[in-house]
Amino acid sequence: MSTIPGEAKDLKEGRYVIIEGEPCRVVEIQVSSPGKHGAAKMRIVGIGIFDNVKRVLLKPSDGTVEIPIVERKLAQVISVMGETAQVMDQKTYEMYEIIIPEELRGKIKEGDNVDVLESMGKRIIEKVRGQ
Repeated sequence: MSTIPGEAKDLKEGRYVIIEGEPCRVVEIQVSSPGKHGAAKMRIVGIGIFDNVKRVLLKPSDGTVEIPIVERKLAQVISVMGETAQVMDQKTYEMYEIIIPEELRGKIKEGDNVDVLESMGKRIIEKVRGQ
């Protein structure tokens, strides 16, 4: 189970929501006033966690949305091979390969500790902690 149901009115900037099947970080929320015969409408703008694509979700404020379960893990970089890094989870000792985001290429080296975001079977390096 990688998502949970929620209501659009409970969303806040900085939280996560599923838009077009991708987990996104909410960056902007606009709420229109309720009309004569309906609920207020919400325009939720999110940026994809894994692909950095801007997406928009339009929902009534009492509408249901999917909220992804996003885990933040600490991992250690074992080796760097071009655009990928082999990392080891520091709690489970599981090893896996992750594509290094463009903004972190050249900054990650062997032995660094990194924060890894994991959601819906995908992983990405969020930031480098160093040593």
